[in-house]
Amino acid sequence: MDLDAVRTFVAAVDTGRFQDAAATLAITQQAVSKRIAGLERDLGVRLFTRTARGARLTIDGQAFLPHARTLLQAEERALASVRPGRRALRVDVIGRRLAPAVLLRGFHRAHPDTELDVVTLFDADAAVTALRAGTIDACFRAVTVPARLLPDGIEAVRVYDEPVQLLTGPGHELAAARAVTPAQLAGHRIWMPGIVEGTEWAAYYDALAAEFGLTIEATGPDFGTEPLLDTIADSAVLATFVGADTRLVWPADQDLRRIPLRDPTPVYPHSLLWRADNPHPALTALRVHLTAARPDARRATDTWTPAWPG
Repeated sequence: MDLDAVRTFVAAVDTGRFQDAAATLAITQQAVSKRIAGLERDLGVRLFTRTARGARLTIDGQAFLPHARTLLQAEERALASVRPGRRALRVDVIGRRLAPAVLLRGFHRAHPDTELDVVTLFDADAAVTALRAGTIDACFRAVTVPARLLPDGIEAVRVYDEPVQLLTGPGHELAAARAVTPAQLAGHRIWMPGIVEGTEWAAYYDALAAEFGLTIEATGPDFGTEPLLDTIADSAVLATFVGADTRLVWPADQDLRRIPLRDPTPVYPHSLLWRADNPHPALTALRVHLTAARPDARRATDTWTPAWPG
């Protein structure tokens, strides 16, 4: 159905005269007549009776009028849903327990009126594909290639270096340590069944293991966070790595230990990625917030991260 014709019909009803409807819509009176005639042909009924005083609705026109108003209201809602700044900003945070979700919650606290749609995609390839397709507005990822090698139109800025910590059970040899160096972990078994070959986090932990001579095992099925914590809590030899901002909750009797890594501190480099042609105003606000909130934009000398991040 021609919504311009519907809009013209409603304007003619509201003004009472085709001439006044033409002035309201900034078109000619002839155009009003043609639109109304076309709408009547489409509907197969007469909508108006022309009188000396103007246009009066027929009984069919009276029946159609409330539905015509509903159509125009639906049109306005549809347009508003995609109007820049009106729809929710859709952001991929990898996982809802991870640091990117913490960063996005910080943005929401600073901008409570900004509507957010939070999603979790699997890896960087899936996230970049979604960015290019326009199904998300932004994503948090570790960028394993120089920025110049990102797909055309995709931009990235590094927004947070998250310290990596060691997680052990109470019976582990290092459980009582206040901090350990990465070099001290050589010879210890680090178990991370969630590592998936080809992902950005696999690339990060491969580089970490190679740099400090570590053994990181990804063997066995990944049953999720809780079974991993159960295994670590009961083991005297297995430990795992977690991000400092990863939200974990475990029973008190597990007595798990988060142990900082020092000299240097490995940090996981989170970047925000987006399409350069995305006009959503909340996207600009998110970038400004994250870059301003970054504790220290300069590379700290006491941290380590792979050479590949931008």
